Amino acid sequence: MGYVVAVVNGPNLGRLERREPEIYGGESWEAIWRRLTKVFAELELEYYQSNHEGAILDFVETLEDRGCKGLVINPGALTHQSYALRDCLKVLSIPVIEVHLSNVYAREAFRATSLTAPVATGQISGLGPLGYELAIRAILARGTGEKP
Repeated sequence: MGYVVAVVNGPNLGRLERREPEIYGGESWEAIWRRLTKVFAELELEYYQSNHEGAILDFVETLEDRGCKGLVINPGALTHQSYALRDCLKVLSIPVIEVHLSNVYAREAFRATSLTAPVATGQISGLGPLGYELAIRAILARGTGEKP
């Protein structure tokens, strides 16, 4: 098993390219994923997306047992409303980087409140698909696989 980093997208992120391209960009997730797997060919990247909170929690809970060294997560709307996801992320000992394609702080007021950011290692917001690449680089730079 190589160096495994998981990338998880929450609700509605399976519709990138078609969903409000003026906010989320016009690139499909498939194109973003192809670029990530090319840039990080030396890693074992694992991807999961669900519109269902419980399914995301079930997946995240398995990461450490499967040897995953870090998690990049775009929780989507769960960012602002899921205490269950917050609690799930809080117990992880691996680095967790929260990513948002849009600048959530420049949008509706409710989006500026993240329940998950306080338990994440870091957050990247507003850099579009580049945020995923930077998040993976941040996990690699940490190297230890542990939160501060």
